Amino acid sequence: MDSQTLPAEAAPAAIERPSLRVLFPALLLVMLLAALDQTIVSTALPTIVGELGGLDSLSWVVTAYLLTSTIVVPLYGKFGDLFGRKVVLQTAIVLFLIVPLGIVALLVIGAVFKPRVAHVKHTIDYMGAAFLAGALTCLILFTSQGGTVLPWTSPQLWGTLLLAFICIGGFIYEERLAVEPIMPLELFRDRTFLLSSAIGFIVGVSLFGSVTFLPMYLQVVKNSTPSEAGMQMLPMMGGVLLMSIITGRIISRIGKYRMFPIMGTFLVGVAMVLLTTLKLETPVHVMYAYMGVLGCGLGMVMQVLILAVQNAVPFKHLGTATSGATLFRSIGGSVGVAAFGAIFSNGLASRLQALIPPDTELPHALGPAAIHHLPAVLRDDYLQAFASALHTVYVVAACVVVLAFALAWLLRDHPLRKQ
Repeated sequence: MDSQTLPAEAAPAAIERPSLRVLFPALLLVMLLAALDQTIVSTALPTIVGELGGLDSLSWVVTAYLLTSTIVVPLYGKFGDLFGRKVVLQTAIVLFLIVPLGIVALLVIGAVFKPRVAHVKHTIDYMGAAFLAGALTCLILFTSQGGTVLPWTSPQLWGTLLLAFICIGGFIYEERLAVEPIMPLELFRDRTFLLSSAIGFIVGVSLFGSVTFLPMYLQVVKNSTPSEAGMQMLPMMGGVLLMSIITGRIISRIGKYRMFPIMGTFLVGVAMVLLTTLKLETPVHVMYAYMGVLGCGLGMVMQVLILAVQNAVPFKHLGTATSGATLFRSIGGSVGVAAFGAIFSNGLASRLQALIPPDTELPHALGPAAIHHLPAVLRDDYLQAFASALHTVYVVAACVVVLAFALAWLLRDHPLRKQ
């Protein structure tokens, strides 16, 4: 019997579609978990580094967090392509089951998310993962140790960078030979993926490398508690949320997205310039406005770049390409935190040497509370040095964003996929 004349009973059963009214809120809950995960460290950072021995430990704390998350991003993306999105997402939530919202998300997704399941034997690219982890670790060690733990003339420091390049070469070689590579090299021949990854990397450098210092400014200069500093970051997160929704609706209507990374990187640059004007006496509501501008710019960039990548690559590489674009943003964040942490620490140390008498001894654990208990004259000098070092960070961040703005003009619009 011809396959086109098979009775209806012989046709494969239609895949039951999950209820979007139930699934969508569950996915939003997962995104909330991710947002909480990314902001908790920054908010508690001043207290943490104070207990670890002072602001010199700043970059190490954030680098440890970003490095581990950066390494697993491409693995999650590839596992999603190989084994399905549901099982990978549930595995990630299980690892998060300690901040309790994860339990609700896990149960809802397990009940209503019914993906297509095809049992295929896959090969995991362990060597590629090892080379990638080694390259990222060495790169972050180079940026975080340079000029702080080790002098720039240290052979050990440059040996670490050389090892990073060796691992990168090994990763490229392995990806050419692997049956199912973590990140297929053919993705880098796609203009949209390449540009989105480059822009995401630069935005990550400026974003994580500079936003990390906002809760510190609020706690050290404005004497906010960690909880208050977290609440005071809401203008930025609100800007991200609002502009992401508005941008998504506009893109759905007009079918074009190229203009938004251009406008977004411009706004991020403007926000970085505004943040360079922060002073000890700057009112908090002015800082809220600056953070709102930054959030609006980020809302027009981050998710739109992911959309552009998902719209350009073959469906079989959807998860890998998505995680790849996210990976470069995470790498940028790791490099940015390490580099800006070194810039801030060196700037603070040099300014303290100029302002504070050489025989003055500062407390070893110099967190926000200890700073505010310093003698009045010494505290004023310290805060002045702190603010000046912070200005340098935002000046460098603004210069970095200019490159992302220039690259955004090279993006092209592709017709949005209907399915």
